[in-house]
Amino acid sequence: MFEIAIVASLLFVALLAGSVWIGLSLFATGYLLLAIFKPNIPMDVFSGGVIWGSLIPTPLLSLPLFILMSEVLVSAGLGRSLFSGLSPWVRRLPGGLLHVNVAGSTLFAAVSGSSAATTAIVGNVSLPELKARGYDRQLAMGSLAGAGTLGFLIPPSIIMIIYGVVAEQSIVELFIAGVIPGLTLAALYMVYIAAHQSLTGTQPMAEPATRAELWRGLRDIGPIAALIVTIMAALYLGFASVSELAALGVLGAVLISVMMGRFSIASMLSAGRRAVRTSAMIGLIVVGAALLNSAFGFLGIPKAIAAQIAGFGLSPMALVAVLLVFYALLGMFLDGTSIIVMTLPITLPLITAAGFDPIWFGIFVVVAVEISQITPPIGFNLFVIQSQTGESIGKIAVAALPFFGILLFFAMLLAVFPDLALWLPRTLQ
Repeated sequence: MFEIAIVASLLFVALLAGSVWIGLSLFATGYLLLAIFKPNIPMDVFSGGVIWGSLIPTPLLSLPLFILMSEVLVSAGLGRSLFSGLSPWVRRLPGGLLHVNVAGSTLFAAVSGSSAATTAIVGNVSLPELKARGYDRQLAMGSLAGAGTLGFLIPPSIIMIIYGVVAEQSIVELFIAGVIPGLTLAALYMVYIAAHQSLTGTQPMAEPATRAELWRGLRDIGPIAALIVTIMAALYLGFASVSELAALGVLGAVLISVMMGRFSIASMLSAGRRAVRTSAMIGLIVVGAALLNSAFGFLGIPKAIAAQIAGFGLSPMALVAVLLVFYALLGMFLDGTSIIVMTLPITLPLITAAGFDPIWFGIFVVVAVEISQITPPIGFNLFVIQSQTGESIGKIAVAALPFFGILLFFAMLLAVFPDLALWLPRTLQ
């Protein structure tokens, strides 16, 4: 079985090296494995059934809607509103306007669900402004790279939707479980920024905000805050399903665009095209991974690997540490969606057998995938920041290193104190 797994890995890597799309690489690897090792299976009928079955779960309907909501808000110039709205409230804190990277990412994450999109929207505005005001360039890039990962952890999260569908867990529970960990991680980032600036004394001077500036700031962030509160309240009170929440979010995003005077048919069509491209990419990955996982299941690979790992006699904490390293290494070469749909058939049985809650593991996996977003050579947040600054990936990776450490610390904190993720959904139930 391990020989087959090695062959599958080499084939997948070869396809990726040949610039084949990730989704098609996954599909081709699964198809060839079955065609070679299970030639008696009618591949046209079987693969068609897998494709259909992987795309019909009702919760997946929310995914393109949440993506569209994010794109509509991007077209409405949300990044500029976040910076102007948050600046008066944070510029006198230790760390000053660097906190806009974290606070802005936290707010945008609550309507985005994407790490790369969060990094791009906040960074397009904050990085030039911070540079013009003389803030530490390294800390500006590093804090943006770290804070951008909150797009995966704070609901609504695209990665959580994928996990919920693949692991057959409640997406609503996953969304609720992500709130406290997301806010805790944001607070850790802000504490580090404040401590760094206080110890180095490199923070530029800033005038106190006037009352008029504070009110203008609230006006700028008020619409997005109202949308977040509406979605979260409907989620926690059980007024709507996840798909209905996503549709409500799209409507709210369009209304915000109209209120801000930035609505146009052209911008809506552009947002729709971007949402279709992103949704199609994710759908192709889901389909490809579904066939590959089916092939693995037929060949008995997950059971063989699980039995091998179980034979090591690892303690629960040691297993968590090994999986954290495993996901961090995978993140150096694959995106978060691919990582989750490829590995869950193997890792989820291991983690539940060790006594961990599947909802908790969903949050843990999201944090592990967040780590991959700032890990070279394929850390997507690093590439986003490179496109905004022109700096080398190596320099940006070094700038993100403290936040990489914070994420590792937080992942282990989550393992030691699982109630960080489980307390809120348990309480609301």
